[in-house]
Amino acid sequence: MEDLKKQYEILGLPEFADKEEVEKRYSLLLRRERSRQKLEAPDEASSQENGLDFEQVTAAYKQILAYEDQKFTEAFNEQEYGKYKKLSGQAQKVDHFWRYYKYHTIGAIAAVALLIYGIISFIDHQEEKKRLASLPPVDVSVMFMGTFGMKENDDKFDRINDALLEAFPDWSRFDSNIIFVPKDDMNQMAYLQKATVILATEIDDLYVMDEAMLHWIGQQGAFLDLGEEPMLAPLLTEQNSKKFAIQEDPTERIYAVDLGQTEFVNDVPVLGQNFYVGIRINAKNPEKAKQFLKHYLEKAAQ
Repeated sequence: MEDLKKQYEILGLPEFADKEEVEKRYSLLLRRERSRQKLEAPDEASSQENGLDFEQVTAAYKQILAYEDQKFTEAFNEQEYGKYKKLSGQAQKVDHFWRYYKYHTIGAIAAVALLIYGIISFIDHQEEKKRLASLPPVDVSVMFMGTFGMKENDDKFDRINDALLEAFPDWSRFDSNIIFVPKDDMNQMAYLQKATVILATEIDDLYVMDEAMLHWIGQQGAFLDLGEEPMLAPLLTEQNSKKFAIQEDPTERIYAVDLGQTEFVNDVPVLGQNFYVGIRINAKNPEKAKQFLKHYLEKAAQ
């Protein structure tokens, strides 16, 4: 931890400054270094000395990013495998094995594993159907996609649902889920494939995204144009609106809002760097989804 603290000092930042500050600071130092290289006369000794300093800056920047990625990876692993408790390590190894070597396994073993998984899934599905049938209808379903994780390092999404019900006491039920998709990872494509399947098979009302997922999903034309919604338009500003064009329409429109500076971040027990929220164009509960956004935008405007 002392070594990590030193890396922040090299960048001239306080210990554990957020990632946005780290990115801004490194960009500034990089511009200064490039300007220095252009302006200084070619002096090999001086260049090497200054180059070494900037190498230290770059190394510090990479180590801090690796630390941030490790935090999210650990949160993801805990979220995915924590439910297995003492067997979480084995569950993670099995998961990684199938991810990397599934095409090299023996067909019979794969068939048996899939059969067992199918039986368990069917039983769980039947039990879940019974449980859901006893619950009131969903007012709003919320899907978090991107670099998100639970603050309590568990997979109990009821914590999110309960927290949102406190903010909306007149409603009966929220349905929430988190799909972790890293920004930079050698297996990012596998995560994106999982996200694609979920987007195609599950329709949620609200999508909470980081910057990368906002544009990846949004440019596919998945969200309502919030600027055309009378309930929301008066509350939209340059600061809270996320405007961009989609594949079918080159005109930039407001397809999401930034709730990162609102009470929403305090209400939900979720860790994340950005909280951009859009309403799916074919949402099952669009009016309540609009009321949801209106609630937090109004509170932020007060």
